[in-house]
Amino acid sequence: MSQEDGMGNLRVTKKGIRLEGISEFLLPLYVKEIHSRKDSPLVLQSDRNVTVNARNHMGQLTGQLTVGTEGAVFGHSVETPHIRAEPSQDLRLESPTRSLIMEAPRGVQVRAAAGDFKATCRKELHLQSTEGEIFLNADTIRLGNLPTGSFSSSPSSPNPRQTVYELCACPNGKLYLSPAGVGSTCQFSSSICLWS
Repeated sequence: MSQEDGMGNLRVTKKGIRLEGISEFLLPLYVKEIHSRKDSPLVLQSDRNVTVNARNHMGQLTGQLTVGTEGAVFGHSVETPHIRAEPSQDLRLESPTRSLIMEAPRGVQVRAAAGDFKATCRKELHLQSTEGEIFLNADTIRLGNLPTGSFSSSPSSPNPRQTVYELCACPNGKLYLSPAGVGSTCQFSSSICLWS
């Protein structure tokens, strides 16, 4: 079969099928590999979404990539060395109905080189290290909105002139503030510990 065999933009070669220019497929196309020329990009265009499915030998869906107006939607796990947003655009990794899990055998690093790093959640935020430590290193470490205990076992409003507090921990690990005194004012029987 010669290099010229084929029709229109379609050429049949020893290495497979070669398409020159723009081609339109009205039905599914099944191929092993798709390559562009070394000097030009490969463009897949659709008036809606572009969906790439991976199936096993039984025809069951094992992976899916859908590219739409909001970005890329992956049906299963994703393994990639690099994820980058377009210039001047935010990068958002989102799982609307389930969990978002990032795993790596040598660790996961999240870094904001020139801005803030913010983690928010609706319920509880867990920081857990099974074999190491959790290390907070900053010029200032603040714990906002901690409840305030009192000197005595009966709850009372703190003195408005009180400016120094002691950081106390309940047996279950909950932190609270207690007005500082000559000695420790932390009480394990504090109502904050009993009702937490």
